[in-house]
Amino acid sequence: MAGRGGGGELRLLGTWSSPWVIRVRVALGMKGLSYEYTEEDLSSKSDHLLRSNPVHEKVPVLIHGGRPVCESLVVLEYIDETWGATGTPQLLPADPYDRATARFWTNYVNDTFFPSWKVLFRSTAAEQRAEAFKNVVPRVEALERAFGECSKGKAFFGGDDAGLVDVALGSHLVWIKVVDEVAGANLLDEAKFPGLAAWAERFLAVDAVRQVMPDAGDVLKQYKGFLAKWTAGAGSS
Repeated sequence: MAGRGGGGELRLLGTWSSPWVIRVRVALGMKGLSYEYTEEDLSSKSDHLLRSNPVHEKVPVLIHGGRPVCESLVVLEYIDETWGATGTPQLLPADPYDRATARFWTNYVNDTFFPSWKVLFRSTAAEQRAEAFKNVVPRVEALERAFGECSKGKAFFGGDDAGLVDVALGSHLVWIKVVDEVAGANLLDEAKFPGLAAWAERFLAVDAVRQVMPDAGDVLKQYKGFLAKWTAGAGSS
């Protein structure tokens, strides 16, 4: 990837469709940083990955000057702090209260929205999907309110530019679209969630996002493979 070197060799261990990895790639792109990307096979993890993240043994792992940084949100803040004075968009705002608010909603994405949506993602039957969809809608309602609070009438949760909450939630957008297609749903319905629906379009149009967001058709193919495996596993139990 072209860009600035960033004061030390950068390498990212990841998998192409992972929202957690997409987060990091978007942040690196926003900062204009160059890095070497290594695609990991999580069914046969490399020794490099196991050495770099021996606790969780998962991606993403950002290796900066030979030192690994693990867990996507930790990596995002590391990138923002390490390359903070660059004239590029900052993931976290300068104001302490706004920073705390951004961290709160980023954790909400990880700890509340995603686990609820994951039930929909893992559902294999129409009845399951309908119930899971109903249960995740209140989480989206909260995010719609959060967008109004954080954006203060501007384009992104982060204001004029995408910030930490944008990157954390936006990394899931292609997967949300694909699951909607399979489930016959529309989670970010413009009529119900006009703020989030418009935000999603703007986020996907950001250059750093477009450059790394996987193709929806490829993700759909992978997801259908997951569903077939889960359905087969349920049938054999």
